[in-house]
Amino acid sequence: MSYGGYLDLGTLLAAQRPLSDPEHHDELLFIIQHQTTELWLKLVLHELGAACRLLREDNLAPALKCIARVKHIQKTLTEQWSVLATLTPAEYAQFRGVLGNASGFQSAQYRAVEFTLGNKNAAMLRVFEADPAAYELVERALLAPSLYDEFLGMLARSGYPIPAAVLERDVTQAWTFTPELVPLFADIYADPRAHWAAYETCEELVDLEDNFQLWRFRHLKTVERIIGGKTGTGGSSGVPFLQRALQLTFFPELFAVRTEIGR
Repeated sequence: MSYGGYLDLGTLLAAQRPLSDPEHHDELLFIIQHQTTELWLKLVLHELGAACRLLREDNLAPALKCIARVKHIQKTLTEQWSVLATLTPAEYAQFRGVLGNASGFQSAQYRAVEFTLGNKNAAMLRVFEADPAAYELVERALLAPSLYDEFLGMLARSGYPIPAAVLERDVTQAWTFTPELVPLFADIYADPRAHWAAYETCEELVDLEDNFQLWRFRHLKTVERIIGGKTGTGGSSGVPFLQRALQLTFFPELFAVRTEIGR
């Protein structure tokens, strides 16, 4: 077994196929940026899936290890935007046309990550109807409880008063703010030593969301820097679409409770 054989480098390094003719120097950067993002997203899904399973088994410590790894991946993904930001508007304009309708909006793995974190929308399945494997990946994430659902289920089994409506909710629906949970989290934050496991997990989830928002913001600023106010490929509105995404939240009660702490 060789290094290249184990990593299947022949396949990996042959997967970058620029379409511009003559080939534009910067198209390789654009392809590698997005391919490496997809590789990291594959690992994020792997770790989040394990974290969900471990929470369902009330096995918190290794679940937190998985979440910690995802946090490091998120930082790497955010830093990657600085590489793509070296692509100037004039350079991108010279090969943007070869992308056709291809858009990051069509990333099945990204959508599965959002669904696993609770931002679900069954209508998004239509985007992947022409790709059975992608459709199955996203549908599986839609039908499964989110990471937050699994955390709240673990809290309930540990004796915390999670409302029945939360535990019995339709997990294919996007999570919406549930004010009844805020007092519960306020109690946890009021005495961290007595509730250390729950307290630590809450903070890990807040870290996940913070990192996700930083990634979204760097995405927005990179797109704005390269295409300005033009529409995105695939028909999205571009920068306005990404600005709206900054308003989305995965764990709203964990942020709402901060207003209550110390009152």
